[in-house]
Amino acid sequence: MNKYLLIIALFSAQFVFSNQARKKTIDPPINFWNINYKYPFLEDCDACGCSANGGSMGFSSMIAQNFVGLRYMYQSYKSREGVFNNSPWIDENFNTLQAWGRIPVSERIEVTALVPYHFNKREKTTGNETIKGIGDITVMGFYTIIRPKNDSIPLRHKLQVGIGIKAPTGTYNSENNGSVNPSFQLGTGSWDYTVAGEYIIKHKNLGFNTMVNYIYKTKNNKSYKFGNQVNYGGTLFYSLMSKNFAVVPQIGIAGELYQSNEEFGEEVPLTEGDIFFGKAGLELGYDKFSIGINAMLPISQNLTGGRVEANYRFGVNLNYSL
Repeated sequence: MNKYLLIIALFSAQFVFSNQARKKTIDPPINFWNINYKYPFLEDCDACGCSANGGSMGFSSMIAQNFVGLRYMYQSYKSREGVFNNSPWIDENFNTLQAWGRIPVSERIEVTALVPYHFNKREKTTGNETIKGIGDITVMGFYTIIRPKNDSIPLRHKLQVGIGIKAPTGTYNSENNGSVNPSFQLGTGSWDYTVAGEYIIKHKNLGFNTMVNYIYKTKNNKSYKFGNQVNYGGTLFYSLMSKNFAVVPQIGIAGELYQSNEEFGEEVPLTEGDIFFGKAGLELGYDKFSIGINAMLPISQNLTGGRVEANYRFGVNLNYSL
């Protein structure tokens, strides 16, 4: 019950302010897109908090069409320290500080990127274990297939597709392969590829976003392959605009599906899983600056055969509009 109360409280307490300065050659002068609720499908991270991307926190500002910024994300897990049913539970905390941004190339093509820095910790019975360093850098390109033509249409929609690549810039430690949570890493050590799609529909101030993406992961130089992954979600949002401010609360759901990991071409038992979240978020902005907050709480989950459990995820971001 406390989890759901937290979601409701976040939904009702946060605010988002809008940036009105836009380059008309790039950004359509349509109110619908002044609130940039785009690319939540870039919610890909590896199972159980690994370092690839954003821990399902999304990959965009809800305010600025083009921006650069910083984002902090926290993920809380507990996992068994051993393979037996009576093995003790330990706490695992994944912290990520990201530099992120989005740059338009043309009216229909945009490029996004993030550079993460991780500092992770787990509290084992033999003592605490920490790792820190740069993670895997991700770059995505998107193409707009459908977009609104003008602002006079009461019901507007937009469809985008994207492809991306994740480089193995984060350190991968094969010694963690034998742990209950092999995703306690700075990086996967592999080149991974993403295809994504998103559809947004909006009537006046009320909108709905739905997304799905698929991440194909390759084998790293230690012959270990994290399982391919599917992310999906839907979010309801409401935008309140004024000349210098906007309020954009949002609430929704998100899910992640993981295939089994592989080592030396063989499936690693109990590494597949799935998780289903409720989520809520808000963003505050004034002039060219914005600050946001969001949270995710699991509704149901089955990670690594029940040997890993997600507690919650939390994120804050500070952006500057270009």
